[in-house]
Amino acid sequence: MMREGHPFERVEVPRAELLELFQYNEFKLWLIERKVRTPTATVYRCGSLIDLCRGPHIRHTGQIKAFRIEKSAAVHWDGNPEKELLHRIHGISFPDPKGLAEWDRLQEEARNRDHRKIGKDQELFFFHQSSPGSCFFLPKGAYIYNTLTDFIKEGYRKRGFQEVVTPNIFSQRLWEQSGHWDHYRDNIFSFQVDNHTYSLKPMNCPAHCLMYSHRPRSWRELPVRLADFGVLHRNEFSGALSGLVRVRRFQQDDAHIFCTTEQIGEEIEGCLEFLQDVYQVFGFSFRLYLSTRPETFMGDVEVWDLAEKQLQSSLEAFGQPWELNPGDGAFYGPKIDVQIKDAIGRDHQCATIQLDFQLPSRFGLSYIGKDGRVKASPVLIHRAILGSVERMIAILSENYAGKWPFWLSPSQVMVLAVSGSTADYAQQVHQQLQEAGIMSEICLDTGSTLNRRIRKAQLAQFNFILVVGEKERSTGSVNVRTRDNKQHGLRGVSETVRRLLELRESRCGNAEEEF
Repeated sequence: MMREGHPFERVEVPRAELLELFQYNEFKLWLIERKVRTPTATVYRCGSLIDLCRGPHIRHTGQIKAFRIEKSAAVHWDGNPEKELLHRIHGISFPDPKGLAEWDRLQEEARNRDHRKIGKDQELFFFHQSSPGSCFFLPKGAYIYNTLTDFIKEGYRKRGFQEVVTPNIFSQRLWEQSGHWDHYRDNIFSFQVDNHTYSLKPMNCPAHCLMYSHRPRSWRELPVRLADFGVLHRNEFSGALSGLVRVRRFQQDDAHIFCTTEQIGEEIEGCLEFLQDVYQVFGFSFRLYLSTRPETFMGDVEVWDLAEKQLQSSLEAFGQPWELNPGDGAFYGPKIDVQIKDAIGRDHQCATIQLDFQLPSRFGLSYIGKDGRVKASPVLIHRAILGSVERMIAILSENYAGKWPFWLSPSQVMVLAVSGSTADYAQQVHQQLQEAGIMSEICLDTGSTLNRRIRKAQLAQFNFILVVGEKERSTGSVNVRTRDNKQHGLRGVSETVRRLLELRESRCGNAEEEF
């Protein structure tokens, strides 16, 4: 078929004819009934095959020079385990064999970097059937988790955000008021108490609206910047769960800014600068997208147009290139989506900045203006930089291939005693490191050669290995080397601790070289 060069033909078909064309297939009819909301839709024809598709496609099958079935698996229809079991086939094609070979190389690299493998090898986290989609973070994983949140909290203090704590359980009435019950009900965990429906919160914004409105607000207070690391739950289908990338229980570096219309530009610019500072530390480049009004939206078109223009102006003022992403906004407002690129060229959606005129109106939010009168609703900006902390840990694990930068590493220093006679001194060095807050471990096992123990510590991705023998004990020093076998030689213990603290504080990406 590839040699014959069959063309792919795009055909626009009225909705009624689609129903007749695919009457033999109940699954296609389901898609047409629920997904096709326009008078016509497109199908593609290739030889005897005809199927629903938006496209685009290559011009003909002759352009395919290399092809492979990647995987096949049994899946439930619509991701629902109570529905029919179908078979899904994933294939991939390239215009030449070299493209396939390069793809194979990248797939092997991705498998070696898989965060689930790294999480297991480095004892960072695990999952258990007792709580599907909810991660158990072990001590080292918890260190990464807390270091990331502390990093963002430091930025909050510099930028005037106030951290708050809100409940996990809310009445169904709250989600009806916010509009989430109509647009997001299937993803909300709900349960009955005293003949009333309650839900685990899937997001923080309605709770922050309640927090804003618990007392009268003055124009002098605006902007009000509320930040929340509260636990969120979303009812993802079991088939969609994937390590830390897609979970049911997670936390976000979630923040909401309540401001006046005049303050929107400055606040959006501040959010963009914040994410630029954070991603620079991680070593990520990023791309910006303006996502506009979707087909199913809440509110008035005029308000949406105003919000989209505000975001566009902020992007242009920021000065970085950006692209339009039509129809991909949230149901309550347009947004700026941010895609980062990792070490092997994959794109990830993490940060988001969303402009919302709807929730403040639905919750009746207001503020007292300079003239002493109650003004109309403030504008709400939804903002996250890491996004899901769980997902960011997955991305960072794979980006660094488990070689964590020193400031974020859960295995910063390994202290190795050369012999049993230096064990006490090694313990002293280890204790001094721990008292300074450095993630230090100690190896007193002298049953194998020193080189073998050093190599084991390097493979475990300890950023620094401090070797202590008789010479080091007599001079109050340590012999410093790195996981990449760079040797820094003898250094005083106090000097070493001080330098390590400086490197951690600076969050440099190559502390092993800079030492």
